[in-house]
Amino acid sequence: MPDPATIRIGTRGSELATTQAGHVRDALIELGQPAELVIVKTAGDHNRHDPVEKIGIGVFTQALRHALREGVCDIIVHSFKDLPTLPEDDMMVAAVPERVDPREALISRDATPLMDLPEGARVGTSAPRRVSQLRALRSDLELVPLRGNIETRMGRVSEDLDAVILARAGLERTGRLGEIAESLDVDVLIPAPAQGALALECRTADREIVDILRKIDHPVSHARAVAERAVLNELEAGCTAPVAAYSTVSDSGELTLQAGVFALDGSRQLLETATANVDKADELGRKVAAALLERGAHEVMGDTLRESQK
Repeated sequence: MPDPATIRIGTRGSELATTQAGHVRDALIELGQPAELVIVKTAGDHNRHDPVEKIGIGVFTQALRHALREGVCDIIVHSFKDLPTLPEDDMMVAAVPERVDPREALISRDATPLMDLPEGARVGTSAPRRVSQLRALRSDLELVPLRGNIETRMGRVSEDLDAVILARAGLERTGRLGEIAESLDVDVLIPAPAQGALALECRTADREIVDILRKIDHPVSHARAVAERAVLNELEAGCTAPVAAYSTVSDSGELTLQAGVFALDGSRQLLETATANVDKADELGRKVAAALLERGAHEVMGDTLRESQK
């Protein structure tokens, strides 16, 4: 790196991405480690119209990882839920800072709760996981594809939509919690695996960087994210498959994981829950996924599984 004293943090240029990366920068600076942001353009920033599952799973990570490999930056910051499930041999997630609330949030006209939206209301969301669960809850809703940054998606509510579903974490990090009509409990809408968590990725060979990042790692958040993501790995499903997972850790260090797979039309769902010690996070996720597979997870997800791996 040009200045060994400064860690360069690669990030997309959106408000949410730079805010998230800014939190990482500030945490490093608090440790006495100089850090700065480096903006990296991605294909997803240029294509704001097609759904993520159409333009590719790695659309928000490929350019960042290329910049990391080329030495443009020293670490990169991802929303953990958006990372492709296949690991990169030359890179590692060295740290997961403390996770924020992973629930889904509803932004709606007149702050109307989900179950009180009028019949046939137009609700914006593109994630198959959200679509499948919403159809099971409210089959009357018209679900409309939604892309763009947070401000663009929220703005649709005053234009052509009655409501939109967004990750609460993004609204929290950008100071928009006051716009939320309803934060949806996990027993209503299970979030994406690792939603609300950040993944700090660096080159595996950069041991000095790895050691620095581990100082801002939050072990409980890291374990929860690993367990939830292990479900995706074992199912061989991408981050846009209709798979949801949520975990909690007790004071005694017991990690409880619930995961589910869903039919896109809302007609079927499979849920599994299991508990293990927090240091068995990956094993727990794979165990829950194996139980889902035994009960027919691939049949329930159908073509969405194959589409998610392209």
